[in-house]
Amino acid sequence: MNHVVTAENLGKCYGDLRALNGISFAISEGECCGFLGHNGAGKSTTMRMIYGLSTVDEGRLTILGRSVRLTPPDIKRLIGVVPQEDNLDPDLDVLANLEVYGGLFGLSRREANERSRELLAFMGLEDKAGARIDELSGGLKRRLVIARALINRPRLVVLDEPTTGLDPQARHLVWQKLRALKSEGVTLVLTTHYMEEAAQLCDRLLVMHEGAILAEGSPRQLVERHVLPWAIEVLVPLEQVPPDLADKVAAAGGAVMQVVDGLFLYAADGEGLWSRLGGWGLPPHACFLRPANLEDVFLKLTGKGEED
Repeated sequence: MNHVVTAENLGKCYGDLRALNGISFAISEGECCGFLGHNGAGKSTTMRMIYGLSTVDEGRLTILGRSVRLTPPDIKRLIGVVPQEDNLDPDLDVLANLEVYGGLFGLSRREANERSRELLAFMGLEDKAGARIDELSGGLKRRLVIARALINRPRLVVLDEPTTGLDPQARHLVWQKLRALKSEGVTLVLTTHYMEEAAQLCDRLLVMHEGAILAEGSPRQLVERHVLPWAIEVLVPLEQVPPDLADKVAAAGGAVMQVVDGLFLYAADGEGLWSRLGGWGLPPHACFLRPANLEDVFLKLTGKGEED
């Protein structure tokens, strides 16, 4: 299999802070690989190493067939970067933001104009070509940043929290454009803390916590491996939960996880467990039955939930 990025025992320290703890992974050509984790988990540090804003201090990083310590310019020319924060030039209009960026990659004025207009059409921004940046909504700015990252026809696009701060409609529009990119064979690497985004976009996920990779697999594989298939959210205050509930759930083959002041029950037979709650002193109408999902996996693996 052709790997676009390979990391072997990658480590990084900032003073006394150990940001990465010897992580290893490989990203295949044409896949969308996502890194899940809370702030400080090491996701952004990993991304900065890939696109050349941070050196490799420990281990080995190979990008597009070359081992790198600090990603060199000739490799950067094949990478598109969507940073976490929008950094568009407010002194230029929408079209000029792309044209100037194209010039940095060696495109002639004519080539930069043609490529920029092509990307504006791809991102649904053709009617905004002459608009000022401060006239754009957050969603339109995000789509423009993604368009800018594609000006050099990259083989690899790195997206750091691509939809943070967007409303649901804008988020779904960005997802559609990223799916279209992937369908064209572009390799996508993204960080996110949105579980729905990870499930919608990613072929494979790496769950990170405190600089380490805790689990790896497709969204479905992670759910199947780490939690029971059904979850029941208990929507009553913890002080109203029967004290022996965890023991009864365990005896029925299930599990209980507390997350701050919330309670989740897991079972292989969700309806069967739900039907017994009333007899155990927990009103069924205050409990919500649903399939288990990535959020359940994430809470369990990162220790944000305490499992009984």
